[in-house]
Amino acid sequence: MKFKYLLLVFVAFSLSCTSKDQLKKTLEENPEILTNVIDKHPKLFLDTLNKAVEKAKSEAREGQAKAQTQAMEDEFNNPKVPVIEDGRVIFGSKNAPVTIVEYSDFECPFCTRGYKVVNEIKKAYGDKVRVIYKHLPLSFHPMAEPAARYYEAIALQNHKKAEKFHDLIFEDQGGLKSGKEKFLDKMAKKAGANLKRVKKDLQSEKVSKVIEADMAEAQKYGFSGTPGFLVNGVSVKGAFPFGHFKKIIDRHLKK
Repeated sequence: MKFKYLLLVFVAFSLSCTSKDQLKKTLEENPEILTNVIDKHPKLFLDTLNKAVEKAKSEAREGQAKAQTQAMEDEFNNPKVPVIEDGRVIFGSKNAPVTIVEYSDFECPFCTRGYKVVNEIKKAYGDKVRVIYKHLPLSFHPMAEPAARYYEAIALQNHKKAEKFHDLIFEDQGGLKSGKEKFLDKMAKKAGANLKRVKKDLQSEKVSKVIEADMAEAQKYGFSGTPGFLVNGVSVKGAFPFGHFKKIIDRHLKK
């Protein structure tokens, strides 16, 4: 009876000119209406509540997806323009029509996922895509900045050796965490770099400025976590699967 009474109360209010304030007042003055119904029909109450929660989540996801789609459309029309300095290491063809700028952290496990996806992209698109690796070492990854410094110090010697060092780190990220600087020394040697010269250049102004500029640019474009990407100026925030990148790249190539 209580449940039927509660329904009648809501129907009456919904079919009349009674205000929401009056309904609220009635329930506040007679809270037992709700509590008694919940006590007698707990399963019905929980089922209804769970449906409402799932509906709210679904609507939130739809809203977020629409916002992301609109943001992407805005960036296709008004792409972000990262700085690509002369002398920067470029993975792939320098004249590729699609440029992927990656803001990454050598110690971040999600960046390893990003590394694997980028390899898929390079394999699928060949000379149509080039990748510029930029640095966003996160404060809670103590070996991220040292690894970034090794990478840029090696790049001062030879770009191909820097590329090899980059790959070696992401292929054995666990070794970086456990071996720390000794591991970085080992990988620098394995990449073919002159370790003595690397050590000399690690704290150089040139290396420091590159990393500082990368971090500032990442912040400017709204990247606070890693990995982050700009695909011809269109943002991808996170280690999204290959298919997500493919949609963006194919659209650029059709232009």
